[in-house]
Amino acid sequence: MSGGHPGSTGHPGSTGNPGSPGRQTNGQGDAPPRAVDAAGQGDAAGQAGAAGRRDGAEVEAAEVRAFWQGLGLPGLVDVHTHFMPQNVLDKVWAYFDAAGPLVDRPWPITYREAEDERVGRLRDFGVRAFTSMLYPHKPGMADWLNGWAAGFAARTPDCLHTATFFPEPGAPGYVARALAEGARVFKAHLQVGGYDPADRLLDEVWGLLAETGTPVVTHCGSGPVPGKHTGAGPIGAVLARHPRLRLVVAHLGMPEYTDFLDLAERYPEVRLDTTIAFTDFAERDTPFPPAELPRLAGLRERILLGSDFPNIPYRYRHQLEALERLGLGEEWLRAVCHDNAARLFGLPAHPAG
Repeated sequence: MSGGHPGSTGHPGSTGNPGSPGRQTNGQGDAPPRAVDAAGQGDAAGQAGAAGRRDGAEVEAAEVRAFWQGLGLPGLVDVHTHFMPQNVLDKVWAYFDAAGPLVDRPWPITYREAEDERVGRLRDFGVRAFTSMLYPHKPGMADWLNGWAAGFAARTPDCLHTATFFPEPGAPGYVARALAEGARVFKAHLQVGGYDPADRLLDEVWGLLAETGTPVVTHCGSGPVPGKHTGAGPIGAVLARHPRLRLVVAHLGMPEYTDFLDLAERYPEVRLDTTIAFTDFAERDTPFPPAELPRLAGLRERILLGSDFPNIPYRYRHQLEALERLGLGEEWLRAVCHDNAARLFGLPAHPAG
């Protein structure tokens, strides 16, 4: 659930290509015949593997597109995807690899790819708008992350310009600057950050975001493991001060689903995203209570598609299948997978071209 700690150990993986063995020579610059044959076989195997991966990616993209096309949508809007500086992302991935204490279970990364490949995948899926959720775990980090995110949004026009913050004296200033530079959505991570959202150092930040109507996707539930300030109580104190805040509760607030549905019904600007919820991976340990499905249906206009791409231990299409099998109907799916977020972020009803 994006619980990877960006300050953890560096990524242990190598960048070598196992399908391309190193070239051996006979001392005169020529490879001996057997080495040539082995290299040739290795190249052929590598090419076959690459072709298989391309074919698999094309099949998956076609399946995702078939899902939203079958609903009569112009694409998907995913409010919970992760892009961040590569050195930070490598540490997040290493944390997931190690099943660190904020994850507490095996969590293989399905889309461990270069940045341009990950962007390309979302475009191939037909995701017409997505985010670059990123988050600090200590003071002095958020402003730097915001600078990176502004550059990413500038070179990636289908990314909703994302920013973040941390409870520190400079937060109101850099949040105001990010808004002036075009930030459209913020990310707060109470589990990784380990801070109280009601900290007075953030009061001006929450007020500014409420005043500007800027959505804040916030990991405030206690999944996969509780934090000191997770659960509906701490963020509920923020909403009591700033009732017009456009809070987007990440992961539907799992495992405290009921408590966060209560908040959504109490505060009309609160929304919830579907990230990881209802998937086989989530249902194993934190199942959504079937008795709450009518409330989920009733909040149709305030549920948003989120995926946690690329940091998910299954294929992207499974999140969509998990929503479909809830049986809440095509109108609910259209609202959740596109229309609600498109309205929230002022996207045109039909993309150009």
